[in-house]
Amino acid sequence: MKRFLFLFVTALLMIRASAQAHEVRPAYLEIKESAAGQYRLLWKRPILGEVALRLELQLPESCADEDSPTRYATVDWLIERRVIACGAGGLAGERIGIDGLEASITDALVRSEFADGTTWIKRLTPQAPTAVIPARQTGWSVAGEYLSLGVEHILTGVDHLLFVLALIMITRGGWRLVKTVSAFTLSHSLTLTAATLGWVHVPQSPVEAVIALSIVFVACEIIRARRGRQSLATRSPWIVALTFGLLHGLGFAGGLSDVGLPEGHIPLALLFFSMGVETGHLMFVGAVLALIAALRRIALPLPRWAELVPVYTIGGVSMFWVIQRVAAF
Repeated sequence: MKRFLFLFVTALLMIRASAQAHEVRPAYLEIKESAAGQYRLLWKRPILGEVALRLELQLPESCADEDSPTRYATVDWLIERRVIACGAGGLAGERIGIDGLEASITDALVRSEFADGTTWIKRLTPQAPTAVIPARQTGWSVAGEYLSLGVEHILTGVDHLLFVLALIMITRGGWRLVKTVSAFTLSHSLTLTAATLGWVHVPQSPVEAVIALSIVFVACEIIRARRGRQSLATRSPWIVALTFGLLHGLGFAGGLSDVGLPEGHIPLALLFFSMGVETGHLMFVGAVLALIAALRRIALPLPRWAELVPVYTIGGVSMFWVIQRVAAF
């Protein structure tokens, strides 16, 4: 019973996180070198409600606009396009930053493409809102950035975490949980790789809707099991994890496609992004199991119906996502 108390609290915290999902959507800066010292900029700031976050680009003093910037808004973004010239030396070795980022709760992803085919990826944070663009990105820096991006992607992906939470509930821990999580890891790694490398092309909107539906399915199976009805999902949850993991991998690929892969470091970036996703999974599963073990020491009598509260909460939130995502097609 105590484990369900914890799961109920966890579900409520995740619902709160999902309500704040748009608040942590990162800003995005894309820099493309079109000629020596000339760059085309795409600057996207998140919109909360009807107001864009107050973030401003900090460019080197040697850079100046060649044309007037163009701006337009979508539902989620305020988008600005600019063409700048930065002299013969270009941006290599120069510092760029985001003014106002230090006072926000979001990050800014910077992706630069240079004329020689090299790329540079950097995540600016409130703690580190500026960075120096190197002449060439090293393999170690690529590994570190994509590992961090993978961890951040899974820990801010509330739908993926709710699915993992539902798997923990349906397996009830032990060896069954190990097999189930391993199957989920294997399957989503396959589709993440295939979609990122362009071997598989699936529209992202239907994928996100079906991911939410997969959580509803597992929640329904948990309720059936609590009522004494066994099914394939309760007998062999690893099959469910293996099947739906393919869809979740496509969802991870959608997040990675927003970043892109650096030329010359594609296998390394993909490997460390996947490792970051798995690290985030293990952190979440470990935290859940540790807190369940801690709460076993607390004697808190609860009514029998309380066992189903977290399940209905997870299922209800996920069904809301299904409707919301289908309506957005």
